[in-house]
Amino acid sequence: MKHDDLMGTQAPQRRITEPQEALAALERALPGLAGHRRPGPAVIDWAVLEEGLGTALPADYKHLAERYPTFAVGDFLLVTLPDPGHERDSLRGFRDALHVLADAWVEPGSGPAAHPAPGGLLPWAESDESDKFMWSTTGRTPRDWTVTVASRSGGWWHYDGGAVQFLAEYCEGTLEPWALPRIEPDVTPC
Repeated sequence: MKHDDLMGTQAPQRRITEPQEALAALERALPGLAGHRRPGPAVIDWAVLEEGLGTALPADYKHLAERYPTFAVGDFLLVTLPDPGHERDSLRGFRDALHVLADAWVEPGSGPAAHPAPGGLLPWAESDESDKFMWSTTGRTPRDWTVTVASRSGGWWHYDGGAVQFLAEYCEGTLEPWALPRIEPDVTPC
């Protein structure tokens, strides 16, 4: 990603900061998602992930992961979520994604760096066509992080909201997808 490939920044009409509200918006945008909800919130050892990554993770993502297993949207977007008892596997997945990002998507000195660089990018989802969905780890806390999308076409852009709100707006079609395709709101557990 180079600075001159930045397509711009999109902002929601109102940033949702409460995890429950963000998840409710996603469930409205993806009516089939609720059928895959866990019977009760999963107990995930977040300390394994957060200590291993050297940062806390956003509350909306944690809330989503405690209620849903990994799922795909529209046979396009894979939202990988930690499973209870498999936190070390999830940490390996995050680290593998960071290595891919550092090697393939980020050119040193020409754009945002990968986490753990200050404000670095931390992947949380990807498409079947190698689009990357990441947090820009800027701000005082993970609640302040925004989403950065790096498309397979080389263009990239920011969304001034959290990951779960981004998913909701992308799935309901209120977000301009720029270099991404429109997405079908079908949900497949993985």
